[in-house]
Amino acid sequence: MSTPPAQDPLSRERAHLGSSRAALRAMREDVENLDITDVTANWVNAAVLQHQIDERIKALADLSHTPLFFGRLDYLHAPGADKAEGAEGERFYIGRRHVHDAEGDPMVIDWRAPVSQPFYRASKKDPMDVGLRRRFGYTSGDLTAYEDEHLSDPSEAAATSKLLQQEIERPRVGPMRDIVATIQPEQDEIVRAGLGGSVCVQGGPGTGKTAVGLHRVAYLLYAHRERLARTGTLVIGPNKSFLHYIEQVLPALGELEVKQATVDDLVAHVEVRGTDDATAAVVKGDARMAEVLRRAVRSHVTLPTEGVVVVRGSRRWRVPAYELETIVGELLDRDIRYGAAREALPQRIAHAVLVQMERSGEAPDDRVQDAVARNTAVKAAVKAIWPPVDPAKLVLRLLTDVDFLAVHADGILDEDEQKEILWSKSVRSVKSAKWSPADAVLIDEATDLVQRTHSLGHVVLDEAQDLSPMQYRAVGRRCTTGSATVLGDLAQGTTPWATRSWDDALAHLGKGEAVIEELTAGFRVPTDVIAYASRLLPHIAPGLTPVASVRENPGFFEVRPTTADEQVVDACEELLRNEGSVGLIAADARIPALTEALAATGLTYLGPGQETTAQTRLTLVPASLAKGLEYDYVVLDEPQAVVDGEPDERTGLRRLYVALTRAVSGLTVTHAAPLPQQLA
Repeated sequence: MSTPPAQDPLSRERAHLGSSRAALRAMREDVENLDITDVTANWVNAAVLQHQIDERIKALADLSHTPLFFGRLDYLHAPGADKAEGAEGERFYIGRRHVHDAEGDPMVIDWRAPVSQPFYRASKKDPMDVGLRRRFGYTSGDLTAYEDEHLSDPSEAAATSKLLQQEIERPRVGPMRDIVATIQPEQDEIVRAGLGGSVCVQGGPGTGKTAVGLHRVAYLLYAHRERLARTGTLVIGPNKSFLHYIEQVLPALGELEVKQATVDDLVAHVEVRGTDDATAAVVKGDARMAEVLRRAVRSHVTLPTEGVVVVRGSRRWRVPAYELETIVGELLDRDIRYGAAREALPQRIAHAVLVQMERSGEAPDDRVQDAVARNTAVKAAVKAIWPPVDPAKLVLRLLTDVDFLAVHADGILDEDEQKEILWSKSVRSVKSAKWSPADAVLIDEATDLVQRTHSLGHVVLDEAQDLSPMQYRAVGRRCTTGSATVLGDLAQGTTPWATRSWDDALAHLGKGEAVIEELTAGFRVPTDVIAYASRLLPHIAPGLTPVASVRENPGFFEVRPTTADEQVVDACEELLRNEGSVGLIAADARIPALTEALAATGLTYLGPGQETTAQTRLTLVPASLAKGLEYDYVVLDEPQAVVDGEPDERTGLRRLYVALTRAVSGLTVTHAAPLPQQLA
């Protein structure tokens, strides 16, 4: 056979991509063809195994629009070999998941594997034994370009990767995409931090903190899969729109088992139908409410005044009141959960009876103790001393009974604060009550005082700066035996109870030992846009380091005076001529007027959280829901109206800061009213 002509490098890489995709298909087919007929003992085992197989098939899906690999590492020596021996280096293709050929040899290495780490961290100063780092460029899933960086060649000057820059600035349509091909060294350190410790990431707009948190989950599941499969993981976001926006990142990385929720989902013990004014919400969200609730729960315990007489056969055994009081006092001193103590009390009483039996010459065993604990007299005593507590009823009584609240809030809340949280109208029952989101958090705290909340292995908490201390406690209960990744930006806190210090927030979360990392390099927001928005920082978060955009493209930025809503729509239409998504962000009160203006021109649009398509790329976003979202281009309507829509100026300016920093490629600010003086 004649030797085929040598292929050019791009053709060889395309051939490897084709072979890798074929190998991935073969891996998927192998799983699809598994026959479990003779390996399961019963239908339950068969169902469990089939579910695992189905999940594996999903994880091996080849997403045609997503690059299977995005980089290549050529090592100077075989990893782990003695460099003095001169062992020939190996070549690894870095991608979203592991792919192997029919013989089991790797064709693509998972980005989370240790051998992939130099792709993100190697540099001219520290090449990490990498001779060549190659990045690949794609168009609609097809490999179209490559770019080489010779890390071990001292004669080659370090240069900014054009493909990396293009990938960062690439227009986006649809949900949030992963950043696995563009992770930076400082981001990679956070992503690969160990499972045992908690991490708090302070990051301004466009620094990639959300993506870092999601990729950290993917990494931890790779490095500690068995442990987290048992204990579970959870991603917590600020609202459903945000969760919908990020929900495709982890599946794109092959992780399908991570649950997502809002804080309101976590504490949904009752139906929320009411709202609080800002002052009441601040008091209810204050960490002092935890002590008020603890006092209220423990107040149900009544010290005994009479002894307990247990009849067994012809014998009567008496546990005197003073001994019962000692038992109750010991349980109170241990400060264990109310429900756990209530379950322990009958066993303690039964033990006291067994001691008397043994002294009289009997030899009772555990079965006798259990029988005594179930004795009618013992059960009646337990009910009188340590009655059951319904958390929702307890909170309802605190919020409606002036005297009950006064007793348990004495020395904790002053009279004005107590008046703020008391309901003005009486309520007949838990079901008829119009609970607010803050009330639900109180009920969750009371529930945990009665019975311990289940703890997960790892929790990611995004947009954390908006949580109240009591909400932090609610999240912390979900990871008491696990770890947490906390993501947020103090400058974007838009609630009256917004976090002022990460140290305080982590203390409420129960993770005071967490390491605080700060991301200051901006990869998403254009230079001119972030510079304009940063004018607000001295007024909303003095002392916070401004984000420094590392993008070469300064982006499009314009401040445009208007006289009619039709001109705002015109600005949207102009931006829609570009490739990518467009967000029209406005104060909540302005949404109806802009809805009419859009309808008058026939311009179709989506609501926040809805997935943009090639046909509909415009989203109308109330400022209150803009946090965490991003669009290629943004039209921000009436900045002063955004500020005026909040209870106070500082919160309004923070809301404006959020709205100003949602653009990836360009921002048009339209206004008929004067701009806030802080932007002058």
